[in-house]
Amino acid sequence: MDTRVLKYFLTVAHTNNITKAAEQLHITQPTLSRQIMDLEHELDVPLFDRSQRRLQLTKAGVLFQQRATTMLQLLDQTKDDLHQHEKELVGTVNLGCAVSAASIALMKLVDRFQATHPAVRFNIFDGDGDILRRQIDEGTADLACLLEPVEAAKYNYLVMPQKEHWGVIMRADDPLAKREHITKEDLYKLPLILPRRNIIRDEVSDVLQLDQTKLNIMASNNLPNNALELIRTGHYYAVAIKGVTDILKDPDVRFIPFSPTKETGHVMVWRKNNVLAPLPKSSSST
Repeated sequence: MDTRVLKYFLTVAHTNNITKAAEQLHITQPTLSRQIMDLEHELDVPLFDRSQRRLQLTKAGVLFQQRATTMLQLLDQTKDDLHQHEKELVGTVNLGCAVSAASIALMKLVDRFQATHPAVRFNIFDGDGDILRRQIDEGTADLACLLEPVEAAKYNYLVMPQKEHWGVIMRADDPLAKREHITKEDLYKLPLILPRRNIIRDEVSDVLQLDQTKLNIMASNNLPNNALELIRTGHYYAVAIKGVTDILKDPDVRFIPFSPTKETGHVMVWRKNNVLAPLPKSSSST
């Protein structure tokens, strides 16, 4: 399968129009149509629904779009890794990170690293543990900084020094914002936004001895930005980590920790049996 055809397919999938895609690719419409039909014949499955005025991806087409994007990304990165200069570290590091206190420290490390190795680029992804672990498993991320709990035995990993505390994020002018701690009795009375990951909910519930059936769960989330818009209305309270407010520095919201305290660590993970790009030769060896 020619990578050129993968690029043709992705362009058609993006535009939903053969004519527009052909113009962007600087080829004729019949040539592009034939290439797409040949691809479908090779895969033995229709990638586009042609019954409508606009081309629409079939279910198989959506899956192939995801896989084709991943394949081209990995190919580009492999080309970069294979063409490292003898005396200079170059290439791209795909780095995933949870939105937490660790991401502040990690971005400082990225800055320091690039000051020494300016030819190294970083693709940085935000996400929750499920998203970032999937990227590691699929090979689209090289490293990921995750909040515990994590199935760490599945990966190579390093324990990071940063710790997070769990609590509730609310409007800064809320009466509860004057409290030093939030208890489980408080949570039972609040309209809550909870983390999407059940493993996180269960960890928090175990520490606080919560009965989750008594919680008024209004929404769930994986990243904080949209949840903050709801919190600003004054009608929602988000169970979250302190690092969210440390990063966003929004004066309109406030974090109040739980009592008893719930603390979470971080780990940096990467795939086992993953062949990394070679280190550059030092100038002393030449």
